[in-house]
Formats: sequence, structure tokens, C-alpha cells
Amino acid sequence: MLPVIALVGRANVGKSTLFNRLTRTQNALVDDQPGVTRDRQYGYCRLAKGPFLVVDSGGIAQGGEEYVSDIQAQVELLLIEADTVLFVVDGQDGVLVPDREIAQMLRTSGASVTLVVNKTEGQDPHLAGSDFAELGLGQPISISARRGNGIPRLLELLQTGKVPGGEYDEASRPPGIAIVGRPNVGKSTILNQLAGERRSIVSGYAGTTRDCVRTSITVDGKKYELIDTAGIRKKARVQERIEKFSVVKTLQAIEISQAVLLVIDASRGVQAQDVNIAGMVNELGRSLVVVLNKWDGLSKQWKRSIVQEVHERLSFLPDYERLEVSALYGTHVGQLMPAALRARESAFLQISTSSLNRVLNDAISNTPPPAHRNRPIKLKYAHQAGSNPPQVVIHGNQVDKLPESYRRYLSRFLARAYRVRGTSFRIRFRVGENPFRGKGSEKRGLHRRGR
Repeated sequence: MLPVIALVGRANVGKSTLFNRLTRTQNALVDDQPGVTRDRQYGYCRLAKGPFLVVDSGGIAQGGEEYVSDIQAQVELLLIEADTVLFVVDGQDGVLVPDREIAQMLRTSGASVTLVVNKTEGQDPHLAGSDFAELGLGQPISISARRGNGIPRLLELLQTGKVPGGEYDEASRPPGIAIVGRPNVGKSTILNQLAGERRSIVSGYAGTTRDCVRTSITVDGKKYELIDTAGIRKKARVQERIEKFSVVKTLQAIEISQAVLLVIDASRGVQAQDVNIAGMVNELGRSLVVVLNKWDGLSKQWKRSIVQEVHERLSFLPDYERLEVSALYGTHVGQLMPAALRARESAFLQISTSSLNRVLNDAISNTPPPAHRNRPIKLKYAHQAGSNPPQVVIHGNQVDKLPESYRRYLSRFLARAYRVRGTSFRIRFRVGENPFRGKGSEKRGLHRRGR
């Protein structure tokens, strides 16, 4: 699984700012008032050599029994889910009593801890963390999460493995197909049917699967790994500590998978959390198949209604396959793996440069890009830059001024042209001339076509 790096510390030391810096998002709420982060935030850092999951644990309260119990709860959670703990302290405040108490808890917990001294802008980086040596957690790393100072050094430690958990080798495992969805929608039953054995515990109680269950299967002589995940509840309902751990495992499973089976209980309709999980899968760029389970026994009217509801509420997803199955009776379950493998093929699509530029030229001919301040935006040349999901780089003039609507248009046009299912193209734009000019007929730019 992906390594988990947890941020811990008292309130208002800059954990959320560091979270946003590492994940390149603004997902964690940042404010000068202590205790703004009330719940745990999860995000992905791909700045280091290997990707890892970042958890912003929220500020530890101060004072009284509530404070002590909160420290204990945080440490217990970190012991369960974190490979490495980044203990964040405030370099401007110096060492406070709460810092000492948290450090004592971490030292006795057995967790792998790295001390991070934040808010050290304007200070000598070699001296900024010296006051914190008394905490007994090794050599501190001085940073400014707000300005980015010291972040490269922190990432370098993760890259070199000096901070445990900074490495992950996806190639060491067979291709993974993750089975995700809300609790009690039939994910474990589907896994057991596909594996041909009772591999997961199945019950009528929501949340029976607490961890990810891996099962190897062979399809056409090639091994694959099915990953049955714990059901994701709404945040307000994720109260048990072990369930919070399960959310981490599910996010990890989605990240390392090569295709996802999103299971929805057809008898219940599309719930808000079904939509949220679909959004998570799409945001991470994983190719998916929508599975409507518990299809047997539904009335024709209800079936028509649920199909329409899926179409409307999941309209933000790229073109995907939808299957209606009954895992309990095995109805149409045999169609799941072929659909998942087709989704995986789309995720790992390989496109020649000449073909890509022909399709891009067709997209421009069909709908030219809008001008910016009366100056034309020219898309000159494209090439593939990666897969899972398919990634394309387009070079041209003023391409950084393209509106988001036109970027979405190009992604949809490419998806239709290459008939990808369950995934969308990720497009990056680079301002400048064709870097492959003169390196072969296959890599001629669109300017040769009069554009």
C-alpha cells in the first residue's frame, strides 16, 4: 500500500498549511484561529520519488482531561494508520508544555517520528530548531510551510528513504482491480464470486470489512489482484477509530489500482456518498466501471428509475460501462472482469504522436480555440506523456490562456476519438515551439497543416 505520512501537533502550528503545500491543494481549511481543522483531511503528495498519502490530523486541544484524552486518541490513530509521523511545532513560539507532552506520548508510542519546526522564515535554518532538541526526537527539520522554505529538504529525506515510508514500488504487484463503494452494497460478495471462494467475510451488517482484502485471480493466463475495500461512510458517521483507518486503506487501494469497480446498491438508489466516492475515483484519474448490485427482484419501473438516476447523478464521470448484477446469485458477475480489463486498457492506452496530432487537428477544425485579447491561441503540437490515466502534453502559443471549457472539450474529443471507457484524458499545456521539430515525419507539428 501507499505509505501514509501523518501530520500531528498542537493547534495552530501550521499543519494544514503544510498539508496544502505537500498536496498542492487548498483542501485543508487554513485560518489563524486555533482548532480550525475539526476532522481529518486526506491528500496525495507526488512531489517525492514515490507518492504517499498525507493525513492532516487536526490540532490537539489544550487543557484539562479533554486535552489529555485527545492526545491519547491521536496517538492511537497514528499508530494504526501512519508509516511516519511528522510532528509539527511552532518555531516562533519555542517549546511549550503541550509540545513536551505530545513528544512524550510519541516517544513511548513506538511510532516513527520526524520533528518539523515550522514558521522559521527569516531565521538561520541551522539554529531555528535548536531549542527543540530537548524533545528527544532527533535532529529537527526547519521549514516555512507558508513560504515553502525547507520543503525541498523535507522531500529529499522522503525520497532518500531517511524518513521511513517514502518509497513505493507499484511494479512489484500484479495489476490491481479495486472494489469500492458504501458499506453493505455487496463488495465482499462480488469478490467471493469472482474468486470462486469465500475469501471475504460477508454479513448483513454495514462495515464488516475493516481492512483491504487482496485476492489473486488468473484471467487468460495472467494474474490480477482484486482489492476488496472497507465501505466509505459519510464523514459525520465515521466515528470509530478503526473506521477512520479503513478510509485510509480505501483511498490507498484506489490510488494503486489500475481499474475500479464502483458498486452501488440498486435497491437503495444512488446515495450522496455514492456520488462522493465516484468523484474521488475520478479525481484520482482511475478508470472505473459502475456496478448496480442487488438487481434481482427489482420491479421494471424501479430499474428504469435507477438507470435514469445513475445517468443524471454521475453525469460528471467520463463515458463508462454500467453493469447490472446480483452478486448473491451470481447473475452477470462473469461480465465484471472483462469490463474491468477493458477499463484498464483505456487507462493504459498508448497513442502514436502522428495519430494524436491528427486527432488534435480534427478537434481544432471542429471547434477552434477562442482568441485571448484579440490574439489567436495556437495549438501546435501534442505528444503522450504518460498513462493511468492517459496524459497528453500540448505545445503552442498562449495555451496557458485557454479557458477551462475548451480544455474539457479537448479531453472529451480525445476520449471519443480513441473510444476510451471509464477514464478521461489528462491534458497539460506548454507554451513554446515544437520541441521535436525536425526529428522525423511522425513528429511534425500542426503548423505544417497551416495552423
